[in-house]
Amino acid sequence: MAYDTTNIFARLLRDEIPSHRVYEDEHTVAIMDVMPQGAGHVLVLPKAPSRNLLDADAKTLGALFSTVQKMAGAVKKAFNADGVFIAQYNEPAAGQTVFHLHVHVIPRFDDIDLKPHSGQMEKPEILAENAKKIRAALA
Repeated sequence: MAYDTTNIFARLLRDEIPSHRVYEDEHTVAIMDVMPQGAGHVLVLPKAPSRNLLDADAKTLGALFSTVQKMAGAVKKAFNADGVFIAQYNEPAAGQTVFHLHVHVIPRFDDIDLKPHSGQMEKPEILAENAKKIRAALA
């Protein structure tokens, strides 16, 4: 299936949709998930267009997972987390709903379950504060 240039992440990368960016380099962007499954839930996106891991080139994947590793350390530090959950879905049968390659990076805490990805958006001021914490951890 062809890449859809009108998907929400493609539009976000073109700044047509606002986001709480926490990190950006030549190849990737990390943003706060607007429907977080936990405090500090970040999405890491490659700037290069690909539907998912199955059609991305190796250079894109290398840059993407380098940023995923950086974000994992930052969210763990920023939220004093016990661990970090990394998730990535490929095609509808696997749970993918936005067809631009992206990786979920979620701080985890002992004895606290993840919230469902319910469609309920987080308050912008909370996302902004969490983004600030992660940017400080990156500094």
